[in-house]
Amino acid sequence: MFRIVRKEVLSPAVKLLEIEAPYVARKAEPGQFIMLRINEEGERIPLTIADYDREKGTVTIIFQEVGKTTSILGTLEEGDDILDFAGPLGRASELEGVRKAVVIGGGLGTAIAYPQAKKLHELGAEVDVITGFRNSSLILLEKELKEVSSRLFITTDDGSNGNKGFVTDVLKKLLEEGNKYDLAIAIGPLIMMKMVSLLTKEYGIKTIVSMNPVMIDGTGMCGGCRVTVGGRIKFACVDGPDFDGHEVDFDEAMRRQAMYRAQEKKSMDEHACRLGGVLNG
Repeated sequence: MFRIVRKEVLSPAVKLLEIEAPYVARKAEPGQFIMLRINEEGERIPLTIADYDREKGTVTIIFQEVGKTTSILGTLEEGDDILDFAGPLGRASELEGVRKAVVIGGGLGTAIAYPQAKKLHELGAEVDVITGFRNSSLILLEKELKEVSSRLFITTDDGSNGNKGFVTDVLKKLLEEGNKYDLAIAIGPLIMMKMVSLLTKEYGIKTIVSMNPVMIDGTGMCGGCRVTVGGRIKFACVDGPDFDGHEVDFDEAMRRQAMYRAQEKKSMDEHACRLGGVLNG
């Protein structure tokens, strides 16, 4: 069992859990993920490692309540246990030797982009961070990102934080100003990563994206997490989740992402309590 030692509510639907998992914390690196199962009846779901503390033996995950399992997970409190917490899985991000990088996070993808920016900062790189949210109430990790970035730019779709626009607007402005980057990292909605990759390709900037397709076992056996990269089939759980953004077939990935929306909605509806809570079944 894996105990929750800290819980934070970052926004109404986004929660942070710090979990005792010393063996995972010992080996965890930015870009990797864990597979968790809340209880014996629960499904396995992948969640990216948002942070880790090797001395304390803890791993931090940040998630949005978008389905049955994440909604149940969001009801757990400090002191509660999670049955399975397997990892670290996936290939760690390759960040050595980068001198100047731009890290772009869209929505909840900001939580995944944070450990990348933090690691680059620790390696001595100059790091510009761009994050985008629908509105100011959804902004995540602003304080943490300021501590690990040379410059932090936060945009909102509605301009409620005083900076209306998309992450690509900021990135384009920085590139037009003559900023030279060794590496761009984009993490967030597929369409955002696609648009960032199209822009950086014009400037010849190496671009890494983090893919999060349907994933069942996390070991490459089920084949559910397949993505097409450079015309070849790859599996996000063992070949990724980091891939070359200039080679990913984003259109195919978006079609596959939409395949199970009806089933996901049905599962959520069947387990939602009429009083607004969530059943643990």
